[in-house]
Amino acid sequence: MTIADNASGLAGQSRVALLIVGGGIMGLWAALKADRLGIDTLLVDKGPLALGASGGLLGALMSHMPDRWSDKKQFQFDALLSLEGEVRALEAETGLSAGYRRCGRLIPLGKPHLRTIAERHEKEARVNWQAGDRSFQWNTSDASLFCPDWPNPDLCGAGIVHDTFAARVSPRGLTAMLVERLRRARHVRIVEGCGVAAVEGDAARLADGTTVGFGHCIVAAGHEAFPLLETLGPPLPRPLGRPVKGQAAMLKGDIDPGLPLLYLDGLYVVPHEGGMAAIGSTSEEQFDQPFSTDEQLEDLIERGRALAPVLKSAVIVERWAGLRPKAVDRDPMVGPHPDTPNVIALAGGFKVSFGLAHRLADAALAAVEAQPMLMPDSFQLASHIGVATRKA
Repeated sequence: MTIADNASGLAGQSRVALLIVGGGIMGLWAALKADRLGIDTLLVDKGPLALGASGGLLGALMSHMPDRWSDKKQFQFDALLSLEGEVRALEAETGLSAGYRRCGRLIPLGKPHLRTIAERHEKEARVNWQAGDRSFQWNTSDASLFCPDWPNPDLCGAGIVHDTFAARVSPRGLTAMLVERLRRARHVRIVEGCGVAAVEGDAARLADGTTVGFGHCIVAAGHEAFPLLETLGPPLPRPLGRPVKGQAAMLKGDIDPGLPLLYLDGLYVVPHEGGMAAIGSTSEEQFDQPFSTDEQLEDLIERGRALAPVLKSAVIVERWAGLRPKAVDRDPMVGPHPDTPNVIALAGGFKVSFGLAHRLADAALAAVEAQPMLMPDSFQLASHIGVATRKA
């Protein structure tokens, strides 16, 4: 396989069995799965691979609450569980680290009614968080069993939850490992620095005017997948999705990488290797500067330091802002377009992409091979199109 810096890497090849548009976490997993299946694949990205939302900082991998169990919650649970094995196998293949650890999660309980809800979840986790001989807990207790200031005990007036299922990963570590594995792929070529301007029938027109024919096309271009998919059928009264801005920061201090991640009211504090901890993230549907940080991040950092006082002396080493893809129905968006079945969506995901991408890629490749897509019906692209139509 050769990796080109631009579309000149397409010289001599005008048609592929599978074209993958977008080299973020979704597209990278799809390319890897395609290589394993022996499918002749071209992966194209408008910039360097994994530079968009997949190049963020946070890396929290958390399950839905264990109550009101559903096919969506089961899919996510199974995906988060299987990711561990996928990561370990790739680490062995590449010699790189994804910074993965099943670290668990701590959630402060500030009010008595939250303790009551948590104790109910504790019982529900005993039923729903099971996989063969493995089980995970949602333990409710009076105080943290870890570092005294992790989290701030002043925020734990009604106790604390210790979720043993949550994990974390370095987003950049995981994507770098996937890219390294794809450099060794037998069936995948990569073109960077040239996006897709349009998809029409069984061909794609790249930004430089090059046309590539395909048998199937997987559109995995993050938030840019939505307008591309919208061109394939009749006009929709509502967009299939939108970009949502997120901001996060990475701090360095004397932080034990083995600590559980912290979560409180949408705020995450995630320990990483090397004494690092990520704080995030905002969810901004209105913004002027998509890739610039501002006072909203500064406020988030202060909240993170209040949640974990051990971070008060930590140094900020990076501030990050980017755009995440939020589908019209919030769920991931996967599957053939009803009007152009050889074009398959692999987008959406919003905050859950890193935990689900490998399993969603399996579903997208199943569609390529005309096999059943084993995922919840609400993830189907056709379902999202229906929602965009109904909510006119």
